[in-house]
Amino acid sequence: MKPLQIGDKIVRVPIIQGGMGVGVSRSELAGAVAREGGIGVISTAQIGYDEEEFEKNPSIANIKAIRKHIFLAKKKAMGGLVGANIMVALKDYADHVKAAVEAGADVIISGAGIPAKLPEYVRGSNTKIAPIVSSPKAIKVILQCWEKRYRCTADFVVVEGPKAGGHLGFSEEELHNIQKIDYDNTIREIIRIVRQFAVRFAKKIPVVVAGGIFDAGDVRHAIGLGADGVQVASRFVATQECDASLAYKEAYIHGTSDEIEIIKSPVGMPGRALHNHFLEEIHKGKIPVKKCYGCMRQCNKNEIPYCITDALTKAVQGDVENGLIFCGAEIGRIKEVTTVHELMEELKMGFE
Repeated sequence: MKPLQIGDKIVRVPIIQGGMGVGVSRSELAGAVAREGGIGVISTAQIGYDEEEFEKNPSIANIKAIRKHIFLAKKKAMGGLVGANIMVALKDYADHVKAAVEAGADVIISGAGIPAKLPEYVRGSNTKIAPIVSSPKAIKVILQCWEKRYRCTADFVVVEGPKAGGHLGFSEEELHNIQKIDYDNTIREIIRIVRQFAVRFAKKIPVVVAGGIFDAGDVRHAIGLGADGVQVASRFVATQECDASLAYKEAYIHGTSDEIEIIKSPVGMPGRALHNHFLEEIHKGKIPVKKCYGCMRQCNKNEIPYCITDALTKAVQGDVENGLIFCGAEIGRIKEVTTVHELMEELKMGFE
């Protein structure tokens, strides 16, 4: 097993725990993964939902929580690497990145949009940056943009396939027909493009594959395609250390592939979620938004089908029937709650 080298940072176990919001991956989960030698990732999306200031001033609560959870995760990590997943679609995107950098985040991983200004926000720090992409076109646009504007490139790249959870860079039609997508060739093409920029900048740019990585066999397959590491998210939900409620974890354990639905998020991107009462209500029509928490940059509360902050917060706190439960395509294979240590040991077998 080769360590993952990201600039001057060494990741002993080339496994990144995917960022999951709201509140699913905070300091407990990220710190535990980092201590095992991987990169533990905190999602900053409404991370401060349980801070006392949140109802009156979500922006302040989130910045406070970013600093707090990165500090707690790094303390738990015992020298391991801790990062933040920050969605470009967030209204306070720049503030979240800057707060994470100031708090000592080792890496920033950014998706749900084009992170055109990310290099600017981390300038002067040793925080490494990675875009999340799903197509050769996306990685080319981002890296050309960074080269032209900032004369820099990515420190690593996360390639997210159609089996991932959360907000996805695919059309609804593609997600309904993922068996027809030859994504292996897409991964190879993205790696080829990244290597061109690596040569141009005379640096190593590791490529990490995400989306549907469930077991050691999936890890082995990704490495066989030329990847330097993997990112895993859904499987970390069913761990003792995951920051979500027990009811949320049990929803993952009991959820089946037949219960997965492709929904449209207020962010404007499709996502994969577990069927429940909340989704039934969405199918009937819009759920009135009583309050706007100012999470997304382009969001009109009079037009969106539901409030994603309210939906995700309810779910993570345990109201799994009336909340939104994002998930990956392989959720039906999750049968029990394990520990981060046991899961990491299992996944590491794929590198041998």
